Amino acid sequence: MDMKSVMIVCNMILSDEVMELLRRLNMRGFTRWDDVKGRGTDDGEPHLGTHIWPGLNSAFLVIVPEQRVSTLLEGVREIEKTGSQQGIRAFVWNIEQVL
Repeated sequence: MDMKSVMIVCNMILSDEVMELLRRLNMRGFTRWDDVKGRGTDDGEPHLGTHIWPGLNSAFLVIVPEQRVSTLLEGVREIEKTGSQQGIRAFVWNIEQVL
């Protein structure tokens, strides 16, 4: 079975919505990092946890069968529509092996 890794990075404000998406899709296996710092490549403001740029992000790593990726990405798109000013991105790459 081909597996994919989906990394979701979002403003911490959207973390509960991502958790709810994973619950709704019954995607139980994930890793979550809070207080993630970064800046988007296009037009987003930096989230660096400083006085000047006080926001922070959360990141989720979800490993799913290839056929479930599109459903997960559609859920991320829906979150983006409702919280577009907050920032959310998803990145997909291949998983070579799982032990």
